[in-house]
Amino acid sequence: MSVNKVILLGNVGKDPEVRYLDSGIAVASFPLATTDRAYTLANGTQVPERTEWHNLVLWRGLAETAEKYVHKGDKLYVEGKIRTRSYDDQTGARRYITEIFVDNMEMLTPKGTGSMAAAHPQQPAAAATTQAPASQDAGSSNQVTDDLPF
Repeated sequence: MSVNKVILLGNVGKDPEVRYLDSGIAVASFPLATTDRAYTLANGTQVPERTEWHNLVLWRGLAETAEKYVHKGDKLYVEGKIRTRSYDDQTGARRYITEIFVDNMEMLTPKGTGSMAAAHPQQPAAAATTQAPASQDAGSSNQVTDDLPF
């Protein structure tokens, strides 16, 4: 038995980029930042704050929800699976990218606060779930192929 499950609670790094495949399926991608707080060990050693950036990929209805309601700075709770794919960059070098394929997302930024309030003053509290398509594979030509960290 094996398990591939990721749970993240963090802040959206930029507005979702949403594209539609020829079949009409929506795909959204955006970075999510999680931060471990700074602390001091018992011996006095200071450990600095550390931020990790995660590349999120959302499909279908969940992508459409993100397109409407998710904005840079919003706090999200997401559950999903880790997927790593490789591609050759413009120089022919092999590059790898690790993404979180999101199955469930809950928006935690309260209504009336943050960037969401200015863009969508009457939006409902959103929680959405969807399944990633079974037909996709890591080498799909529909995937974004750049070497940016998000």
